[in-house]
Amino acid sequence: MPTALVVLAAGKGTRMNSDLPKVLHPIAGAPLLVHAMSAAAPLEPEHVVVVAGHGIEQVRAAALAHDETARVVAQSEQLGTAHALAQAAPALKDFDGTVVMLFGDTPFVRPETLETMIAAAEQKDVVFLGFEAADPGRYGRLIMDGDRLARIVEYKDATEAERAITFCNSGVVACRAPLLFDLVSQVGNDNAAGEYYLTEIAAIAGERGLSVTAVSCDEAETLGINSRSELADAEAQFQAAARAAAFENGVTMIAPDTVYFAYDTVIGRDAIIEPNVVFGAGVTIESGAHIRAFSHLEGCHVAQRATVGPYARLRPGAELSEDVHIGNFVEVKNARIDSGAKVNHLTYIGDAYVGEKTNIGAGTITCNYDGVMKHHTHIGANAFIGSNTMLVAPVSIGDGAMTGSGSVITSDVEPDALALSRAPQVEKPGSAAKLLKILKAKKARLQRGS
Repeated sequence: MPTALVVLAAGKGTRMNSDLPKVLHPIAGAPLLVHAMSAAAPLEPEHVVVVAGHGIEQVRAAALAHDETARVVAQSEQLGTAHALAQAAPALKDFDGTVVMLFGDTPFVRPETLETMIAAAEQKDVVFLGFEAADPGRYGRLIMDGDRLARIVEYKDATEAERAITFCNSGVVACRAPLLFDLVSQVGNDNAAGEYYLTEIAAIAGERGLSVTAVSCDEAETLGINSRSELADAEAQFQAAARAAAFENGVTMIAPDTVYFAYDTVIGRDAIIEPNVVFGAGVTIESGAHIRAFSHLEGCHVAQRATVGPYARLRPGAELSEDVHIGNFVEVKNARIDSGAKVNHLTYIGDAYVGEKTNIGAGTITCNYDGVMKHHTHIGANAFIGSNTMLVAPVSIGDGAMTGSGSVITSDVEPDALALSRAPQVEKPGSAAKLLKILKAKKARLQRGS
């Protein structure tokens, strides 16, 4: 059965006290909305529809950045969950598969849970997602009769016996598209808030004799984010889960509580991650790599047995091959460093290629920006770049070539050549002592004057 995803993301999130739409606040480097969209990605939905309201253009940009096929539709007035879902109906008017509806501020629903819902929706007409709550509080209760969902009772309307039930409603729904939107169209707003509640479709479906059920997930999957403190709690929950998964996959972390993962970080077995390492989005670390303390990585790939840091920064487009060494206070951006090359100290390599087994001396800079455009630096294999070399791009250093320390290289260097670019050294015997004497006398006069 083909599937479609609808994500409700129209709320302002008043309790966040922010100009940013609630669903765009990040966990592990990605907006809440992206986490929700990613949960359904393994289902390979034919359609993705995001229902937005507050900050719709910002929400649209984030949704399309993650999935360029997504459609963003407007809910101009926030009149309840059923009303929000109804806004997706025109976008899915010709779709006959199963719709899974998620909330943009509920980032931790697992793909496996959605697959369970899809399977249930092939047997039942309407499927809700429930969870066993440790503290059910004011959640709506799912009243089950065997595997049949008899009704959903809101806390304020529940009897004492019903309030004792711990199986609660997450709000997530799966149902065939034509039936779902037909049921939604029958929801009324005869309630104190004057809103259209999606939970009403359970009763409407039951009255028609349709089959309605609920499947269960872990309570942690249903965590909704409504405030900054809840956002921080969710970040901690994500990081704890990511660290546990890394350990399970054979990654060594010396001080795991100081390592921060992005939502898409991939680390291979036998990699070592030292304390205070931060991964931004788009990082892949292969087996046996060693990321040393206080390094920051984003948008990069680190191959087997490479070493990074301490205090290194890998920016988007950094590609490290096997056995590469990136040392302390080195920054690499949009550059490929080939196997066995070493960039060990106080260096910036940007918009560049560094050949295999090349050594980059301390203080080297690829001068890649002319104030308007970026330019490329090519350094061949087995080259030796002397300390404090300025490579003014565009420039090419041939295989086996060398540059003298302190050189400013502005033109291409042939293979196996030595390039030097320095002013001649001038030595004046005795001048250091004379200069020191003059400076000390000046300082004494200034002190007397004060």
